[in-house]
This record gives sequence, structure tokens and C-alpha cells, in this order.
Amino acid sequence: MASTQEKATPCCIPKAQDDVINKSSSSSSSSSSSSTEVLQNWSLAVGSGSDRSEDPTPNTASMATLIRPVEPISDPAPTKTTTTKGISIMTRAQTSHPLDPLSAAEISVAVATVRAAGATPEVRDSMRFIEVVLLEPHKHVVALADAYFFPPFQPSLLPRTKGGPVIPSKLPPRQARLVVYNKRSNETSIWIVELSEVHAATRGGHHRGKFISSKVVPNVQPPMDAVEYAECEAVVKDFPPFREAMKRRGIEDMDLVMVDPWCVGYHSNADAPSRRLAKPLIFCRTESDCPMENGYARPVEGIHVLVDMQNMVVLEFEDRKLVPLPPADPLRNYTAGETRGGVDRSDVKPLQIIQPEGPSFRVNGNFIEWQKWNFRIGFTPREGLVIYSVAYVDGNRGRRPIAHRLSFVEMVVPYGDPNDPHYRKNAFDAGEDGLGKNAHSLKKGCDCLGYIKCFDAHFTNFTGGVETIENCVCLHEEDHGILWKHQDWRTGLAEVRRSRRLTVSFICTVANYEYGFFWHFYQDGKIEAEVKLTGILSLGALQPGETRKYGTTIAPGLYAPVHQHFFVARMDMAVDCKPGETFNQVVEVNLKVEEPGKDNVHNNAFYAEEELLRSELQAMRDCNPLTARHWIIRNTRNVNRTGQLTGFKLVPGSNCLPLAGSEAKFLRRAAFLKHNLWVTPYAPEEMYPGGEFPNQNPRVGEGLATWVKQNRSLEEADIVLWYVFGVTHVPRLEDWPVMPVERIGFMLMPHGFFNCSPAVDVPPSTSDLELKDNDIPPKPIQSGMMAKL
Repeated sequence: MASTQEKATPCCIPKAQDDVINKSSSSSSSSSSSSTEVLQNWSLAVGSGSDRSEDPTPNTASMATLIRPVEPISDPAPTKTTTTKGISIMTRAQTSHPLDPLSAAEISVAVATVRAAGATPEVRDSMRFIEVVLLEPHKHVVALADAYFFPPFQPSLLPRTKGGPVIPSKLPPRQARLVVYNKRSNETSIWIVELSEVHAATRGGHHRGKFISSKVVPNVQPPMDAVEYAECEAVVKDFPPFREAMKRRGIEDMDLVMVDPWCVGYHSNADAPSRRLAKPLIFCRTESDCPMENGYARPVEGIHVLVDMQNMVVLEFEDRKLVPLPPADPLRNYTAGETRGGVDRSDVKPLQIIQPEGPSFRVNGNFIEWQKWNFRIGFTPREGLVIYSVAYVDGNRGRRPIAHRLSFVEMVVPYGDPNDPHYRKNAFDAGEDGLGKNAHSLKKGCDCLGYIKCFDAHFTNFTGGVETIENCVCLHEEDHGILWKHQDWRTGLAEVRRSRRLTVSFICTVANYEYGFFWHFYQDGKIEAEVKLTGILSLGALQPGETRKYGTTIAPGLYAPVHQHFFVARMDMAVDCKPGETFNQVVEVNLKVEEPGKDNVHNNAFYAEEELLRSELQAMRDCNPLTARHWIIRNTRNVNRTGQLTGFKLVPGSNCLPLAGSEAKFLRRAAFLKHNLWVTPYAPEEMYPGGEFPNQNPRVGEGLATWVKQNRSLEEADIVLWYVFGVTHVPRLEDWPVMPVERIGFMLMPHGFFNCSPAVDVPPSTSDLELKDNDIPPKPIQSGMMAKL
């Protein structure tokens, strides 16, 4: 992801702190050998062993072995630059933070390194690159980088050692992790490449990466790629029996035909990953010269097509049932001037968001500071937006960590119509396609309003080239109504504060649907995760006079099947925990009604009952609005002013569970949907709830459902929350032709984390200050009570 200053309007990015601070000459000679040893220890801790796919047990070298105590560092010479606290900072050799997404140059180097390591020219030519991402380093490496190598330099992240720390001269090299599909052999492999400091893609045709390891992953299929989808559409359109079938339906112009390849999922051994398969859905537009026509308004039913995506050939074809094409719906289009009779509203006045002094946030590369929040932004082809190192600066308590990593790791969309082809529609949009790879450039004034900072995203295409999505991630502030208010009824005096939030977001399109993923940070310490659903319904065609109870008739000959959308948020929590500390636990809270008796003589009593979730199997939980169920992530060592443990609570929003039988085929791959909450201790290889390769996955319950069988202890651990939330969509006519946004999400709220409301210090708005400066008295309250007083 590239952070480009010109993306902000006007530029608000402070000048990067380019000056580096060198160690004093008096201490460099005595500690150089120790620094080298420390660097070697770091490299061992984050080398190939940290690959989550190869070594599930990370090197747990303690911080004491990574930074060894030595003689106190002497004061630097007056001519040297030091930090304000007198801590000597080593030269920062790296220009990329350990958590920064791979740059375009780094992706090119990683691809070139893997290609060069291919055994034969045939192997190299058949390589297709599914994913090239940063191999995220050990948390201790991140702490070292934040403490001494990158602003705002936070030495408090590291434990204090007697005599002071020795700081290595540079961080371990960054590493890339590549998922490579061999089109010739149908094999999937994972490669690890070490990257040197890369400033250009290549020089003189020579790559500058170092091959670390590779391994073939048997019996899997990696995600599909847009190049494959385009090739599949062309193959199907050129297939003579298909053209004949379309001719039977009155269509001879193949430019009208839309072929949407869908992964086959896994329903029987015929879908085994020994073949790379797709079953397309067919649609047909009415006008070939109208690029914005809603082609999804004319689904083609009754045609069965199975495509071998490895060799790009049609394996099976059958024109099973001649269903007439639905008539052209006059309400099918959604572009300006073509809706509801061709007349758009004329009474919408401009609404402008103006920040004359610029925004309140500060950006340094991918590091964001706003109000008292700070965090880093990342991006992956699979998850899209990733939020790292979330912390809150709390007065004299300093920087208080809350989470190490937040992201949306999977989503599943199962359909509820048992008829063909709809029963096969159960897309894993992250694991089978990639949310990040399907993201698109955001438009200022529509997708985001106000003073906007945008970030670009880089990823590899199928053949190993680098593609860039400009303005992929949007950062901006939003007004959010009233933050708090109180008016004294005796005096008529009132205090009120406006709320604002910082929003980080991206939007992706997966075939017919759009999904917007948002993280909101609030002034009162809350974090909100929100998904916005919009786009076009996936429709089916009906015979004349036919109706189906598994959907809603949208227009003559058109119906929309019922379906559900499920999302999985993975939250690697660190509430009041520094790197290396494992002092978190999860408590479930349910509201209970007190039994009638001497303690409840008025029958009005209720109370909050807490239960510690001690192990993984105990922590498979579901939402329960009847008891206002929520979960608190607590630090077992920190307390607030009342002596209670500090924490953050997960507050569910609206939610649901799968409306399918226990033997439903899609639940083989999506067993994680059976519960709303899962809790595991952190393990670097446990990243995706359905396993890394859900496409055509024949293994039952891979991922979360299997990991928790270890029943690891959660009483005091490095906690990872997996929150599964969903919406059941019974389509309405109002969802056509394009669905108004539907929102779903959850909250992370401080619970005893602060000693009082963190929002009381928010200043009055400018208009309130102007009233006070002008000595305008408040209007007296005219009420019967005041008159009596």
C-alpha cells in the first residue's frame, strides 16, 4: 500500500522525520559486537520458522535474549541528535516499517526470485501468482521497530532491563509469502522470500531477493483470479453447444451474454480439488451498446456448464430445461436519468463538509494519529484493510495497547433455494476470490466526504505483474451527532459536545454485490466494525405463472432467492498488554432476573452475572439478546481506580445463525458459522476460520472447528477473538434494481478501561464558543416548575 501525499486534499501530511539519530561514538565500539549478536537473534526469531504454513510453533525467544542488558549508554556528543529523553537511537536503515504492506518494488522482487528458483523453464513458465503478501514478523520485532526505529519512538513498549538495552543497527529483513499455482501440474505451493532494502524493482534484470523455502500443499485449490474468470467467459461463449442453446432462447449476439464463473464449492467427490473447476451463471443484456445496462436483470436458466479452469475447456454441458428469458424490465437500470421513468430528483441541494483548518488526524506513512488514538494501516489481497497496533494515549498512563491486529478474514453467502443452480451458491468471497483484490478506487464526494486521505494498494496479477488500485483505502473524519449533553433544569445552563469519529474504509465488488468495510474510532474510546451491503440481487428466472416460496418475485419472470451474508472478524487483542505479555482473558456477561423472595420483594431486581471462559471448547458461544449477552476482554494484571480489572467489551449488533440443516454441504467448509463467537490463544498459522484454502475443500471442519479441539487454556493468554455476524436477506421489491445500503456490525467498548468518561475533555464546538465570547445569555426555561421556584 502506498501512502501518497497528493491523495490528501489539501495536503495535511507532516514532513516525515527523515533525520536519524546515531549512537554516540563513546558507546559504539563497546557494543557493536553485542548489537550484531542481537540482530542475529532477531533474525533467528523471524526467519523461515515464522512461516505460518510451515512451522505452527513460533520461535518464542524472550525479549531478554533479544535485547541484552549492557553497560549504560553514555550521553551523546553535543553535535549528535538524540531523543528528548536522552535515549540514543540507531541509524534507521529501513524505510519500510515491519508491518507496511509490500511495495510494488518488493512484489516484483519476490516474484522474480521465485521464478528464478524454478527448477526448469517449463515450471517457471507455468507459474501463476495467486498472492504475494508480507510475511508478518514476530510481535517483538514490531515492538522494537516502534520503540527505536520509527516515529513516534516509544521505548516504553520494551521491558526495562538493568543497564539499558542494546539496540541493533537495523531490523531483520522483510519477508514475502507467495501462493503460487502451477498451471501445468495443478499444484499449489507456498514460497518464502527474504527481501533486501528495495528501492527499484530490478537493476540490470537481476532480482535482489533471497529464496528461503518452498513447499507444495497437497489436495487444495487456491483462490480464483480475474484473469481466469475472463478466460472462462470467452471459452463458454465460443463453445458451439452453448451458442446453440442461446440461439434457442433467441440470442445470437454473444456480446449480450454475461458469463459469471462461480467456484463449485464441495458437494461430492466430483468437486474434489484434483481438478480446478467452475460452474458459471449465465445472464443476458438487451442492448450491446449500453455498458451500464443491468445485465443481471435477465438470468438464463436451464443451462448446466462445468469448466476445467486449469486447461480452460468445457467438461460438461447440458441444456436441461428451456426457460424463456424474462422480459426486459423497464425498472432494471440505475444510472442517472434512467430510473423510475427517467426523471431524477431535482430538489437535492449541495451538502459540503468543510474543515478550514485541515483535519485533526496526522499521517506518517501508514501510521495514523487522531485525537488520542494511534494505529497502522495495512492491506492484503485476501482480507483487504488490516488495522495494526491499536492503542489509546491515556494521560499520565501513556500509550495503552488495545489490539495487535484487526481484520475481516472471511465471508460466506449461502442461498436458501434448493433448486438448481441456486443451491450451489455459497460463495466464500474472501477465501475463493479475495476481498482486497476485488477492491476498487474510491470517489471523493461519493464514497467519502470531507477532507480525505487516500492510500493506494499494490498486489500481483495472475502472471506475476504488479497492479495498483489507486485511492483504495479512505481515511477521513465524520460528524456523528451529539457526543454527550446535560442541561441543569434549575439554572437552564447546558453543556453539549458534538461527536466525531475517524473512519478507515474500503469497498469491494464481488460479481453482483458490493461490500463496504469500515472501522470507526470514537472520542469516547469505542471502536466500531461495520459492513455496508449494496449492489444487485442475484436473480433467477421463472416460467410463466410460476412462483417459488424460496424467494421474492421482483418483476415479471424474475425472482430473488432468500440468502444470508456472514462475516468473520478476527481480532488479535492486546488489552493493556505490551508485546510478549499474555495477560488477557474473556468473560461472558448475561443479565439475570432475580428470583422472587426476600431479595426481590418488589419483583423488579436483575443483575449482571459473569462467567470466565476458561478453555476453547467452553468459549464457543452464541449471541442472546434476551440476556443482553456480551463479552469482556480483561487484563488480569491491570486495575482501574475502583480495583476492577481493566477491559474492553464486545457488544453484538443484530445477528443470526445459518438457516440450514446440520448436514448442509456448505457447512462442511464453513463449520465456523455454527457459533457467533470463538476464542483461541494466538498462533501465527491460525489466520483463516475455514483454513487457508476453502476452494473445493473436501476436509470437514477445517480451521476453527478443528483448532479448538485442542481445548487450550484461555485463563491468561494472548487472546484472539473470532466474531461471526450475519444478516438474513429476504429480498424486497425496494431492493431492486440496486439495493440500498444495509448495515451490520458490532462494537468494541471500554469497560473499566478508563477511570471516567474519556470524552469529558472534548471541547465545545466553535459555535458554542462564539456564543460565550459574545456574552449572549442562555434563554431562560419557561416551565411550570421554574415558575414555582
